[in-house]
Amino acid sequence: MSTLSQTAAGPGTAPASSFLSVRDLYVHFATEDGTVKAVDGLSFDLERGSTLGIVGESGSGKSVTNLAVLGLHNPLNTAIQGEILLDGQELTGASERQLNRLRGKKMAMIFQDSLAALSPFYTVGRQIAEPFMKHTGATRREARARAVEMLRRVGIPQPDLRVDDYPHQFSGGMRQRAMIAMALVCDPDLVIADEPTTALDVTVQAQILDLLKDLQQETGAAIIIITHDLGVIAKTADHVMVMYAGRCVERGTVKEVMQRPQHPYTWGLLSSVPRLDSSVDTPLVPIPGAPPSLLSPPPGCPFHPRCGFTDQVAGGICATARPELPEGERRGSACHLTATQKEAVFIEQIHPRLR
Repeated sequence: MSTLSQTAAGPGTAPASSFLSVRDLYVHFATEDGTVKAVDGLSFDLERGSTLGIVGESGSGKSVTNLAVLGLHNPLNTAIQGEILLDGQELTGASERQLNRLRGKKMAMIFQDSLAALSPFYTVGRQIAEPFMKHTGATRREARARAVEMLRRVGIPQPDLRVDDYPHQFSGGMRQRAMIAMALVCDPDLVIADEPTTALDVTVQAQILDLLKDLQQETGAAIIIITHDLGVIAKTADHVMVMYAGRCVERGTVKEVMQRPQHPYTWGLLSSVPRLDSSVDTPLVPIPGAPPSLLSPPPGCPFHPRCGFTDQVAGGICATARPELPEGERRGSACHLTATQKEAVFIEQIHPRLR
């Protein structure tokens, strides 16, 4: 993992209870067209036994952030600056050997596309057993028994037989369960689930989310759920971080963000979700425009070209000054609207859509 010229100082000291602490994280990719600023000054904390939901459109920096935590970016074209502390251990600039000792044992990732993430050349059982042998020194027989145990734990029927099947012999839901088994085989302290319910039907989605919650209660792991689905966030997360253009634009508890959102982008996300109790001819309220290019983000607030409330901010500063999250607070939004203006807009325009 390469770094920029120097590590930037974080905005204050992380809480003592934080198991994962990210401070002023920047992730830039060098391309033929220029530098892509995929993550642009991100800070957050996560405690053991807690679930953080990261939500935002495609390209907002959700997966890039968490791949940086695991050290999975290509160092040849990636520049990373900032501080990533996992249980007090600095990960930014750590060697590949150091990261390999942590991946699987201390931290693990459930990837979005289980069919692509699992090798077609090896059985599911062998792929689950491999990290267990690597990190514990277990024999092949012991590792196979552990793989069977994990498949049973995640609800795979007849695990002693299915352990010798290949990924293509599993259904989509079963492959996702196998991915979870592989990620949790060493009982890691941090689990990152990248769109764990993508391409699954709603019944299997609910089963997967319940499974993650049950396993968290058993192991006390810290979990990060990356998704664009606000329903998944509402069901699983304790805290929410809304990302836009590589930055956090709003954060808070699930109840705070879902019931009292403060940022125009979050208002747009919530307003665009169809409701079961609304009339079939009720139009959805989409967010106008498209996400900005991360090669050349707009000046000022990155959301201002799509925001319908810039006329309420005096001096046109939305287009010139970038709003910042309040330092040292777990609840807040990066927006130039005053607290009074946010409350008025929410009550008059947004709340009626969400009722």
